[in-house]
Amino acid sequence: MDVGRIEAIRQDGEHTHMLFSTALPTEQWRLGDSVAVDGCCLTITDLPATGRWQATLSAETLALTHFSSARVGQRVNMEPALHLGDALGGHMVTGHVDGLATVTGIEQHADHRGLSFQVAAAFAPLIVHKGSVALNGVSLTVNTVKGCVFSVNLIPHTLAHTNLGDVQQGDCVNMETDILGRYVRRMLECGVIPGERA
Repeated sequence: MDVGRIEAIRQDGEHTHMLFSTALPTEQWRLGDSVAVDGCCLTITDLPATGRWQATLSAETLALTHFSSARVGQRVNMEPALHLGDALGGHMVTGHVDGLATVTGIEQHADHRGLSFQVAAAFAPLIVHKGSVALNGVSLTVNTVKGCVFSVNLIPHTLAHTNLGDVQQGDCVNMETDILGRYVRRMLECGVIPGERA
């Protein structure tokens, strides 16, 4: 993962084109490849120079992510898509952002930092104590959860190598809940009990 930057933002009707810079090796990247930016899967639409690439964000992407209020110069977590056979750390993150989580509390514990977030009520059932959640694309363990508020702990490595160390009270981050919870909820909505034979 790299912490890159948004270099330019251009509006074109309902679409928004963003130019990104990164220290990742982009020589083998191709048009159409996927890159996760703050946990949001984006498609490369242009590669104007080494270390620079462009993506087009649809109205749907803007509605579900913090990119609707993005600014030039903003630091963003950046990670190319995994390939079959790559090592998988943390939990399975798809790059399909559910929505936003708002920072409601920041506590410093020596060199660690605790962050509390509030989410919409629709997402609350998908946030589980000691479960996984991706915030700006970073796989994290849920420390506590009560109603629509949950907390995570950031170790020094995470603070130094992602943009989560930049967040302030009231900021919004992109959130992706654990995909397993999404499937379980959908099965229950359809009246299917997991493990039950049809």
